[in-house]
Amino acid sequence: MNEPMSPRQKDVLDLIVRSIAERGYPPTRPEISAALGASSPNAAEQHLRALERKGYIEILPVARGIRVLPGSRSAASRSRLPPRSQRSATPRTAANAERILRLPLVGRVAAGAPILAEQSIEDEISLDPQLFTPRPDFLLRVRGDSMRDAGIHDGDFVAVARSGDAVNGQIVVARINDEATGKTFERKGTRIRLLPANPDYAPIDVDDNLVIEGRVVGVIRRSL
Repeated sequence: MNEPMSPRQKDVLDLIVRSIAERGYPPTRPEISAALGASSPNAAEQHLRALERKGYIEILPVARGIRVLPGSRSAASRSRLPPRSQRSATPRTAANAERILRLPLVGRVAAGAPILAEQSIEDEISLDPQLFTPRPDFLLRVRGDSMRDAGIHDGDFVAVARSGDAVNGQIVVARINDEATGKTFERKGTRIRLLPANPDYAPIDVDDNLVIEGRVVGVIRRSL
């Protein structure tokens, strides 16, 4: 049995579970600190380390690298924060731990070609499949800093799960006139905008030329 959590640690765990259920990826340290009303990311780090030590989460060496361990989601639902929809955890078995996930790394997208066309694939990357939920279909090399405030930087790889649609607030990989870009999806009525996470960039208003290739489920730092 896991060591009991403090009320604050329960709040942090619930925030993590919610973020994964609703956005597809965990929150950043600054997001956790802001939710706690703290000004320093160190507050989030202390709670995350305590949750890892008590066996509720695993901290991984990637951006937003937080994995909720089996059995921890039910504990999160008993926290003081209002409950929301949650996904069931995938049991960690020896077979899962040994399986390797091989993903194509997409560089520049060739005009008129599918995003996974042979000429667009730079490499194949082997990863632990437990790093991401849901499982991604490909990696895309990030170019530019338009999503820096979301923790996505130039040269990073974003893990993308194929999907032809999205809901507000999800970070998606979209193709506009054969140019692939990662932005936050926003729909208001019939209007669709792609929002950057950097005040130096303007939102993109899109039309029928928009193709959603998938949604971002994780980020891998280039140095890794």
